Amino acid sequence: MNPKLLIVDDDEEIRTQMKWALAGDYEVILAGDRPGAVEAFAAARPLVVLLDLGLPPHPAGPDEGLAALAELTALESLAKVIVVTGQGERGIGLRAIGGGAYDFMTKPVEMEELKILLKRVFHVAQLEREVRQMQQEARTDVFEGMLGTSAAMRSVFDTIRKVATTDAPVLLLGESGTGKEMAAEAIHQCSPRKKGPFAAINCSAIPESLLESELFGHEKGSFTGAHVQRKGRFESAVGGTLFLDEIGEIPLPIQVKLLRFLQEQCIERVGGRQPVPIDARIITATNANLKKGMVDGTFREDLFYRLAVVKIALPPLRERDDDIRLLAQFFLHRFTEQAGKAGLALDPEAMRALSRNSWPGNVRQLENCIHRAVIMAEGKRVTVRDLELPASTPGAGGGKLKEARESLEREMIQNALRKHDGKIAPAAQELGIGRPSLYDLMEKLGIARQ
Repeated sequence: MNPKLLIVDDDEEIRTQMKWALAGDYEVILAGDRPGAVEAFAAARPLVVLLDLGLPPHPAGPDEGLAALAELTALESLAKVIVVTGQGERGIGLRAIGGGAYDFMTKPVEMEELKILLKRVFHVAQLEREVRQMQQEARTDVFEGMLGTSAAMRSVFDTIRKVATTDAPVLLLGESGTGKEMAAEAIHQCSPRKKGPFAAINCSAIPESLLESELFGHEKGSFTGAHVQRKGRFESAVGGTLFLDEIGEIPLPIQVKLLRFLQEQCIERVGGRQPVPIDARIITATNANLKKGMVDGTFREDLFYRLAVVKIALPPLRERDDDIRLLAQFFLHRFTEQAGKAGLALDPEAMRALSRNSWPGNVRQLENCIHRAVIMAEGKRVTVRDLELPASTPGAGGGKLKEARESLEREMIQNALRKHDGKIAPAAQELGIGRPSLYDLMEKLGIARQ
């Protein structure tokens, strides 16, 4: 079945001509005014809409078309609407882009240019709907919030499922922001201990003088200020799971007490003499090189092998290219709901910028980047500027470099325009950028459209 295309134009002759030209590739649905467009869209849910801004009862102005645009994007945030403007109305076209339109064309429309544009837009629309479907499926996954379809993450999920059924200690390895605590929670939730507590502590965030008491508790009078007996994190995790993050930061004396727990399943409170039995599973995590610590004498070798019965390495985001789009769309959906900006979408250039970035802060950095972009975005599109990512090319630190770059850009754009007889859509496609981006570059570089 051909994909559905809704054409909205008040001129019946134009509607008939466009249907005749496009019916071979698409299931064309026609409408002549705003109410008809909204009704047809609600019934057919087409992937793409071609919308004339001059609609009755005010065909001489853009207001009725812009109102139709707002209603269509409200019905479906992923709708790809291409608006059509009259000659000399580029400013109105850009207004429509800000209101949620995917692209715009000026009249008279060149059919070959339109066909190229439609092919690309339908491809993008289909990809976005597939991503949304994956998001919906991911929300039901047992690894709440742990999204990923890459081979590396599927391997992590498989290992979690296997190890969760046992009480074996697990050591999670990975860079900061890769989701080690989320992996620990997933192990807990998949285990027979899921009804018990999940107690987590970041060992590097507790001063060394307090860490022992925080972990093992203390007896009344064991030190100045210890006015009452206090239970530590080990006892709070009885029947469940204790997650020790940044395990490489634990000092050697506390490592000895941790090793005793792993051997005997009991602890002693600070100032205490009686062993306290503890039924808790231990999961640890680090982004440090523990083997280097063993060589340096800062981490006990016997403790390492007790903790690392099973090791799970969380891959960095730069090795999960397939997941960047999925995660970005997931975070975008979450933060647009929180901010009340329904219908906000990522510009194609913004998505390419996300894919090119190296993400040293991994998933946490991507999440913060999307959150900031949603706050800063104006209109219905998140742009590269909203993301505030490092430039993929050197900045204009020197005049000669800037001039050379602009000269090369000008030459490539002019060559592409000459090759395609001044047609914007095929020129933009050859250059690998969107039509609005090409318009902006032409304006910046002083290139007139012939």
